[in-house]
Order: sequence, then C-alpha cells, then structure tokens
Amino acid sequence: MKINPAIDIIQGKCVRLTKGDYTKQKIYHDNPVTVAKKFADAGFHRLHIVDLDGAKAGKVTNLAVLEKIAAATNTIIDFGGGIKNISDVEAVMNAGASIVTIGSLAVKHPELLEEWLMEFGADKFMIGADVLDEKIKISGWLEDGDITIFEFIGKMLAIGAHNIFCTDISKDGMMTGPSVGLSKRIINEHQGIHLIASGEVKRI
Repeated sequence: MKINPAIDIIQGKCVRLTKGDYTKQKIYHDNPVTVAKKFADAGFHRLHIVDLDGAKAGKVTNLAVLEKIAAATNTIIDFGGGIKNISDVEAVMNAGASIVTIGSLAVKHPELLEEWLMEFGADKFMIGADVLDEKIKISGWLEDGDITIFEFIGKMLAIGAHNIFCTDISKDGMMTGPSVGLSKRIINEHQGIHLIASGEVKRI
C-alpha cells in the first residue's frame, strides 16, 4: 500500500470542502507550494493535486500552481480538474504532472478518453470516480453522472483504464474515516483494479 497526500486548491489556496460543498470550505494554507514541500520533506514521493476551481468552471485554472509545485519538489504529481481536451492534457503534462486525472470527461466522453489512453498510455491517466449513494457525480460534484460507480468502473476498465481513485462524497470533509465498505465492494466486483481509496484517511 502507498499513501498519497492530496492538496485541493481554490483561488491558489489549500482548502477542504465539506461533502463537496463549495460554500463550506476551510482554508488550511495560503501557499500550496509550501505544503507540497513539507510533504516531500516528510518522505512522500507522490502528490495528488486537485484544481477545484477548474473542476467547477470546466477549464484548468490553477496551472501556475502546478508549475510551482513541480519546480519546488521531486515528487510524482497527478493533477486534475477541468481537463476537457488534448491541449489541456498536454499543458498539464508540460507544467510538470506525470499523471493526468480525468473525471467528468470520462463520464461524458469516454470515447475521447480512450483515444488519449491509446496515444499517451494508460499509466499516464488516473480516473476519478466521485460517488454519492453509489452514483457518480461530475463537474466538481455539482451534477449527476447518471451512472453507478460499478457500471462506470466497468466501462473504464473496458476501454483500457486501470488506475482508478474513488471518493465517497458523503464522507468527504467530515473527518469520520474512509469509506472502507465501498472500497471493498469495488475491489470484489472488479478484480485486478488499481484502486486509490480517496478521502478521510486521518490516522494510522
């Protein structure tokens, strides 16, 4: 098992939302680069960076923050939020991300994602599965994806994606512990999946 710290960004600051509610955010630090360096100094080799502004707006917004973090650390970075086209993918990679996280687009346009998987390789992509009551949510968790988590993961595996991270929105930001039951069900239903259980890991 590997542990990957996450940094969620709104307006250039490190934040935490409560159940994905943009009106309920707590600012943890004004400088994500400082936080990223602390994680790197603590021995973490990978960071998960989320552009929450980008996820909400449907376009990458905090690319400059990614560039600064990549320049300041030697960590492997996966970055997501608002990536909609191949230019976004290339821009994120050029800014220093090793892995591109795709969420809403994977639900709306899986055929486009499949093209990217074939062009860049499946290892270059992490598929975000954000779920509430077993249903996928998209666009910064503001819209229904009209598909269950299990159906969605099945479709992703079918097109060649194998790196999946899943966030249970009902627990996100609540500080009540991770959604272990959901993770077990996903692993049992989809053998061989590389799953990152995202959110609410707060103690050993």
